[in-house]
Amino acid sequence: MARFGDGLALGPDLSSAAASAVEQALAPLSAAPDLVCVFVTGDDPDEIEAAVVAAEQAAGPTMLLGCSASGVIGAGRGVEERGAVSAWAAVLPGARLDAFRLETLKADDRLVVVGMPEGQDDDVVGVLLADPYSFPVDAFVERSDEALPGLPLVGGLAEGGGPGDGGQGDARLFVGGEVYRDGAVGVVIGGSVAAATVVSQGARPIGPDMVVTKAEENVLYELAGVPALEKLEQIVLGLPEEEQELAGRGLLIGVAMDEYADEHEHGDFLVRGVVGADPDSGAIAIGDVVDVGRTVRFQVRDAGAAEEDLAALLERFDLTPVEGALLFSCNGRGQAMFPDSDHDAKVLDRAFGPAGVGGFFAAGEIGPVSGRNHVHGFTASILAFGRAGDRLGDRVEDVR
Repeated sequence: MARFGDGLALGPDLSSAAASAVEQALAPLSAAPDLVCVFVTGDDPDEIEAAVVAAEQAAGPTMLLGCSASGVIGAGRGVEERGAVSAWAAVLPGARLDAFRLETLKADDRLVVVGMPEGQDDDVVGVLLADPYSFPVDAFVERSDEALPGLPLVGGLAEGGGPGDGGQGDARLFVGGEVYRDGAVGVVIGGSVAAATVVSQGARPIGPDMVVTKAEENVLYELAGVPALEKLEQIVLGLPEEEQELAGRGLLIGVAMDEYADEHEHGDFLVRGVVGADPDSGAIAIGDVVDVGRTVRFQVRDAGAAEEDLAALLERFDLTPVEGALLFSCNGRGQAMFPDSDHDAKVLDRAFGPAGVGGFFAAGEIGPVSGRNHVHGFTASILAFGRAGDRLGDRVEDVR
């Protein structure tokens, strides 16, 4: 009997699908689950809420966590843009589970996030699901290292449905028997738990490493003493034609997370978008703040790079055997990038073998890179669990 299970059910009747998916996830378990995660794709928020009730009834007395999404992952498959429910169940002996609901309040002309449980010495990892419209997820995650020192956060941003145009107020978040339309929910897992994280950013580097020699906020003026735009043009013109086309479709930049490393491999960069350029000043704007003295390298992304990066990271994975995993894959990594929606689920299946894997296609993914939590795009963020009692030190291991 197993400690982890997953299930997937499709169909217009989301309540029936939810009950079926949960029953599938529970079937292989050796005991009653400590945690059940459920993810729902559907057009009607009311039907999604009804599906949550059905999932709770099927799961029995356990902690249930989940959200709505544009697509779900379970049973070795990914399903996008049609009614479906995925479920993931875990038996976690020796673990402590602290569920939370986060809200944003205004105090003294500033926003304050409330609801996070007080940290414990044996906290291992936090799973965070957030509504991107009502919750300041970027600011919260980027500053989490101050409020939650050493606690990795893994998860994703919810969406209001599949085929419909889910917008503000359409997403649903659920935890502890309650359904919410805003904020964030999650669980902190502590105690005796063996876990590890993987964040695959799906990009490959082009050109050399460069030191930022002049910058202000998110605007780079000089790279290696040369105007940033001029340096970029030099690099792109020296690329093969197919890579020039990739750069033209969407150029990225990686910021090295460890300035003291002898050399930087492609997994050692936090990848952000290049969002603009000014021919007059020769500056380029990127999707993050970078200080003078940091090392950067331009990047491109395509299906080949995404597949290569994920496979390479999983090859370096030393949590063996993996018994279960949560997968938060970008909604741009499904059939928008690969031939079908199953790609990331199949890669994990090949890497982990018969492990229970569940998750969803997110509107933004949360996960640590080089020990710091970030919100990403076009990534696959994975939280994997090993054998009971095989705890990996004092904190979850960050594989990169």
